[in-house]
Amino acid sequence: MIHMNNAGKEKWVLSLPPVIYLVGLFLIPTILMIFIAFREPGDYGGVAPLITHNNGSTSLNLTLDGFRYAFSSSFIWKLFLRSMLYSILTTFCCLLIGYPLALLIAKSAKKYRDLLLLLVIIPFWSNFLIRVYAWMILLGPNSAISNVVNSIRHLFGLEPLDLLFSSAAVIICLVYINLPFMILPLYANLEKHDYALIEASRDLGANKSRSFWQITVPLSMPGILAGCGLVFIPCIGMFVIPELVGNNCSMMIGNLIKQQFLQTMNWPLGSVTSIVMTLLVLSISLFVGFLASRSGGLKYARK
Repeated sequence: MIHMNNAGKEKWVLSLPPVIYLVGLFLIPTILMIFIAFREPGDYGGVAPLITHNNGSTSLNLTLDGFRYAFSSSFIWKLFLRSMLYSILTTFCCLLIGYPLALLIAKSAKKYRDLLLLLVIIPFWSNFLIRVYAWMILLGPNSAISNVVNSIRHLFGLEPLDLLFSSAAVIICLVYINLPFMILPLYANLEKHDYALIEASRDLGANKSRSFWQITVPLSMPGILAGCGLVFIPCIGMFVIPELVGNNCSMMIGNLIKQQFLQTMNWPLGSVTSIVMTLLVLSISLFVGFLASRSGGLKYARK
């Protein structure tokens, strides 16, 4: 009994730091954000006083105006749709590039596998902003990439194109920043595959393409779903990349939230927009988790 009590205390001691972390940095800010969403904006920014006294009467200043405005604003919905579109495009491009790379790493000899994994992780060693600034140089008007693209456009009689400060620049940077988050879970899944199944399918007459689509891809569905979730969710709230390499036509919902809190100081509208985005991301996460739990690959991985 004493041993069980000590084991229970050790479990609580070990779980205390992550619990404090989650309560302090997630639960309390979320509660504050929900509370601010129902407040009225202050005259000089922030929020108006919660309780006001006027002519002897006391009133509680809570309102749904922020929600009404957010749900009726076509501009906000346009930003949500654009953020969704950019996130889906980024996720698709990362999957298209990341799957062959992850498969190559998983099938490589062990002495090369660690080196290839290191090459995937190396970008994390440099600062996020430095990597984005590097792309600003690469996509600048006098860069080699711009010169090649505009030379090709000139051959077809098209006007020169400014790659920087465009939607294409935003997508390129989003793919570059998030690509490792697609490769790593895919590699973790593909590395565990039993390649005897591939050999068995080849013995039964299937060619390489059929073995890939009917065995490798279904078994790697948990890795695909995990990678898509890890790429899509950070993308939808991104505001740094659209601000640095995008223009007014590539503004995302994260930029609107930042503006509401730091520039226009309309905290209630910023909180409402944040709540809607959080619910959207949570719904997508639950949907991805549901798909992962029903995928055949996950059942195979549990065996």
